[in-house]
Amino acid sequence: MTQRQLSFDLPVREALGRDDFFVSPANAEAVALIEGWRGWPSRKLLLVGPPGSGKTHLAHVWATLADARIIAAHALTRADIPALATGNIAVEDCDDIARDAAAEEALFHLHNLALAEGHTVLFTAARAPQHWGLSLPDLASRMQGTPATILHEPDDTLLAAVLMKLMTDRQLSPSPETIPYLTRRIDRSFEAARDVVDELDALALATGRPINRALAAKVLDK
Repeated sequence: MTQRQLSFDLPVREALGRDDFFVSPANAEAVALIEGWRGWPSRKLLLVGPPGSGKTHLAHVWATLADARIIAAHALTRADIPALATGNIAVEDCDDIARDAAAEEALFHLHNLALAEGHTVLFTAARAPQHWGLSLPDLASRMQGTPATILHEPDDTLLAAVLMKLMTDRQLSPSPETIPYLTRRIDRSFEAARDVVDELDALALATGRPINRALAAKVLDK
Protein backbone atom coordinates (compact mmCIF):
# COMPACT_ATOMS: atom_id res chain seq x y z
CA MET A 1 0.00 0.00 0.00
CA THR A 2 1.33 3.49 -0.86
CA GLN A 3 1.62 5.65 2.20
CA ARG A 4 0.25 9.17 1.77
CA GLN A 5 1.30 12.12 3.85
CA LEU A 6 -1.71 13.91 5.22
CA SER A 7 -1.58 17.69 4.76
CA PHE A 8 -3.21 20.08 7.18
CA ASP A 9 -3.49 23.86 7.12
CA LEU A 10 -1.45 24.29 10.30
CA PRO A 11 -0.15 27.59 11.71
CA VAL A 12 3.49 28.46 11.09
CA ARG A 13 5.51 28.34 14.31
CA GLU A 14 8.86 29.91 13.59
CA ALA A 15 11.69 28.54 15.74
CA LEU A 16 13.84 31.47 16.87
CA GLY A 17 16.24 29.98 19.43
CA ARG A 18 20.00 29.90 19.08
CA ASP A 19 19.99 26.13 18.57
CA ASP A 20 17.67 26.61 15.57
CA PHE A 21 20.11 28.91 13.76
CA PHE A 22 22.47 27.14 11.36
CA VAL A 23 25.94 28.70 11.17
CA SER A 24 27.81 28.76 7.86
CA PRO A 25 30.45 31.01 6.26
CA ALA A 26 27.60 33.21 5.00
CA ASN A 27 26.63 34.26 8.53
CA ALA A 28 29.45 33.19 10.87
CA GLU A 29 30.72 36.73 11.46
CA ALA A 30 27.25 37.98 12.36
CA VAL A 31 26.66 35.09 14.76
CA ALA A 32 30.01 35.68 16.47
CA LEU A 33 29.19 39.38 16.94
CA ILE A 34 25.74 38.61 18.33
CA GLU A 35 27.21 36.15 20.83
CA GLY A 36 29.99 38.61 21.72
CA TRP A 37 27.64 41.57 22.04
CA ARG A 38 29.25 42.92 25.22
CA GLY A 39 32.27 43.87 23.12
CA TRP A 40 30.46 45.97 20.49
CA PRO A 41 32.20 49.29 19.77
CA SER A 42 30.00 52.15 20.96
CA ARG A 43 27.51 49.51 22.26
CA LYS A 44 25.62 49.29 18.96
CA LEU A 45 25.52 47.10 15.86
CA LEU A 46 23.70 47.13 12.52
CA LEU A 47 22.74 43.73 11.13
CA VAL A 48 22.31 43.91 7.33
CA GLY A 49 20.92 41.15 5.13
CA PRO A 50 18.33 40.31 2.47
CA PRO A 51 14.80 39.23 3.40
CA GLY A 52 14.78 35.78 4.98
CA SER A 53 18.49 35.84 5.84
CA GLY A 54 17.93 35.44 9.57
CA LYS A 55 17.95 39.03 10.85
CA THR A 56 14.81 38.55 12.94
CA HIS A 57 16.07 35.18 14.19
CA LEU A 58 19.39 36.69 15.31
CA ALA A 59 17.58 39.66 16.85
CA HIS A 60 15.62 37.22 19.02
CA VAL A 61 18.79 35.33 19.89
CA TRP A 62 20.42 38.60 20.93
CA ALA A 63 17.34 39.73 22.86
CA THR A 64 17.55 36.54 24.92
CA LEU A 65 21.28 36.99 25.56
CA ALA A 66 21.03 40.70 26.37
CA ASP A 67 17.62 40.72 28.06
CA ALA A 68 16.49 43.19 25.40
CA ARG A 69 13.19 44.21 23.93
CA ILE A 70 12.42 44.12 20.20
CA ILE A 71 10.41 46.68 18.25
CA ALA A 72 9.81 47.35 14.56
CA ALA A 73 11.14 50.72 13.44
CA HIS A 74 7.79 51.77 11.97
CA ALA A 75 6.15 51.20 15.38
CA LEU A 76 8.38 53.74 17.12
CA THR A 77 5.94 56.59 16.44
CA ARG A 78 3.43 54.89 18.76
CA ALA A 79 5.99 53.87 21.40
CA ASP A 80 7.14 55.46 24.65
CA ILE A 81 10.72 56.27 23.60
CA PRO A 82 12.02 57.15 27.10
CA ALA A 83 10.62 53.85 28.41
CA LEU A 84 12.23 51.87 25.58
CA ALA A 85 15.54 53.58 26.29
CA THR A 86 15.68 52.19 29.84
CA GLY A 87 17.15 48.89 28.65
CA ASN A 88 18.80 47.10 25.76
CA ILE A 89 16.72 47.34 22.60
CA ALA A 90 16.61 45.80 19.11
CA VAL A 91 15.01 47.88 16.35
CA GLU A 92 14.03 45.90 13.26
CA ASP A 93 13.65 46.96 9.61
CA CYS A 94 15.14 50.40 10.09
CA ASP A 95 15.29 50.98 6.34
CA ASP A 96 11.47 50.84 6.20
CA ILE A 97 11.09 54.30 7.76
CA ALA A 98 12.83 56.40 5.11
CA ARG A 99 10.86 59.60 4.42
CA ASP A 100 8.68 59.00 7.50
CA ALA A 101 9.68 62.10 9.45
CA ALA A 102 8.04 61.07 12.72
CA ALA A 103 9.58 57.58 12.68
CA GLU A 104 13.02 58.92 11.77
CA GLU A 105 12.83 61.41 14.64
CA ALA A 106 11.75 58.66 17.04
CA LEU A 107 14.61 56.38 16.01
CA PHE A 108 17.07 59.26 16.37
CA HIS A 109 15.91 59.98 19.93
CA LEU A 110 15.84 56.29 20.89
CA HIS A 111 19.39 55.86 19.60
CA ASN A 112 20.65 58.82 21.61
CA LEU A 113 18.73 58.10 24.81
CA ALA A 114 19.52 54.38 25.01
CA LEU A 115 23.23 54.92 24.47
CA ALA A 116 23.32 57.85 26.88
CA GLU A 117 21.76 55.59 29.52
CA GLY A 118 24.55 53.03 28.98
CA HIS A 119 22.43 50.47 27.14
CA THR A 120 23.09 48.53 23.92
CA VAL A 121 21.17 48.81 20.64
CA LEU A 122 20.86 46.35 17.75
CA PHE A 123 19.49 47.62 14.43
CA THR A 124 18.45 45.45 11.47
CA ALA A 125 17.95 46.42 7.83
CA ALA A 126 17.95 44.89 4.36
CA ARG A 127 20.43 47.47 3.04
CA ALA A 128 23.33 49.60 4.21
CA PRO A 129 22.30 53.01 5.66
CA GLN A 130 23.56 55.05 2.71
CA HIS A 131 20.87 53.34 0.62
CA TRP A 132 17.96 53.96 3.01
CA GLY A 133 17.07 57.42 1.75
CA LEU A 134 16.83 58.96 5.22
CA SER A 135 15.71 62.58 5.27
CA LEU A 136 16.98 63.41 8.79
CA PRO A 137 20.69 64.20 8.44
CA ASP A 138 21.54 63.57 12.10
CA LEU A 139 19.97 60.09 11.97
CA ALA A 140 21.69 59.29 8.69
CA SER A 141 25.02 60.27 10.23
CA ARG A 142 24.51 58.07 13.27
CA MET A 143 23.36 55.08 11.25
CA GLN A 144 26.26 55.37 8.81
CA GLY A 145 28.60 55.55 11.80
CA THR A 146 27.19 52.35 13.33
CA PRO A 147 29.41 49.25 13.01
CA ALA A 148 27.72 46.79 10.65
CA THR A 149 27.87 43.10 9.82
CA ILE A 150 26.38 41.45 6.73
CA LEU A 151 24.34 38.28 6.38
CA HIS A 152 25.26 37.07 2.89
CA GLU A 153 23.15 35.05 0.48
CA PRO A 154 23.36 31.33 1.37
CA ASP A 155 25.89 28.77 0.19
CA ASP A 156 24.59 25.26 -0.61
CA THR A 157 24.90 24.03 2.96
CA LEU A 158 23.07 27.00 4.43
CA LEU A 159 20.41 26.91 1.70
CA ALA A 160 19.63 23.28 2.56
CA ALA A 161 19.40 24.17 6.25
CA VAL A 162 17.11 27.12 5.51
CA LEU A 163 14.80 24.95 3.39
CA MET A 164 14.60 22.37 6.17
CA LYS A 165 13.91 25.02 8.80
CA LEU A 166 11.17 26.64 6.71
CA MET A 167 9.51 23.25 6.33
CA THR A 168 9.90 22.43 10.02
CA ASP A 169 8.35 25.78 10.96
CA ARG A 170 5.34 24.77 8.84
CA GLN A 171 5.28 21.28 10.39
CA LEU A 172 6.05 19.69 7.01
CA SER A 173 7.96 16.42 6.61
CA PRO A 174 9.74 16.25 3.24
CA SER A 175 11.14 12.97 1.96
CA PRO A 176 14.95 12.63 2.31
CA GLU A 177 15.65 13.40 -1.36
CA THR A 178 13.51 16.56 -1.50
CA ILE A 179 15.92 19.05 0.12
CA PRO A 180 19.01 18.04 -1.94
CA TYR A 181 16.86 18.14 -5.09
CA LEU A 182 15.64 21.68 -4.36
CA THR A 183 19.07 22.93 -3.28
CA ARG A 184 20.53 22.03 -6.66
CA ARG A 185 17.76 23.74 -8.63
CA ILE A 186 16.46 26.91 -6.98
CA ASP A 187 18.17 30.31 -6.96
CA ARG A 188 20.76 30.80 -4.22
CA SER A 189 18.62 33.20 -2.22
CA PHE A 190 16.53 33.18 0.93
CA GLU A 191 13.60 34.61 -1.01
CA ALA A 192 13.68 31.69 -3.46
CA ALA A 193 13.76 29.21 -0.57
CA ARG A 194 10.77 30.83 1.10
CA ASP A 195 8.81 30.99 -2.17
CA VAL A 196 9.35 27.33 -3.05
CA VAL A 197 8.35 26.16 0.44
CA ASP A 198 5.21 28.32 0.26
CA GLU A 199 4.30 26.71 -3.07
CA LEU A 200 5.08 23.18 -1.88
CA ASP A 201 2.96 23.67 1.21
CA ALA A 202 0.04 25.02 -0.82
CA LEU A 203 0.22 22.24 -3.42
CA ALA A 204 0.54 19.49 -0.81
CA LEU A 205 -2.45 20.91 1.04
CA ALA A 206 -4.53 21.20 -2.13
CA THR A 207 -3.75 17.74 -3.48
CA GLY A 208 -3.09 15.68 -0.35
CA ARG A 209 0.19 14.51 -1.85
CA PRO A 210 3.38 13.96 0.17
CA ILE A 211 6.20 16.46 -0.09
CA ASN A 212 8.75 14.55 -2.13
CA ARG A 213 10.94 14.95 -5.19
CA ALA A 214 8.02 14.46 -7.57
CA LEU A 215 5.98 17.23 -5.95
CA ALA A 216 9.06 19.48 -5.86
CA ALA A 217 9.58 18.89 -9.58
CA LYS A 218 5.97 19.81 -10.24
CA VAL A 219 6.39 23.09 -8.35
CA LEU A 220 9.63 23.95 -10.16
CA ASP A 221 8.09 23.12 -13.54
CA LYS A 222 5.47 25.81 -12.87
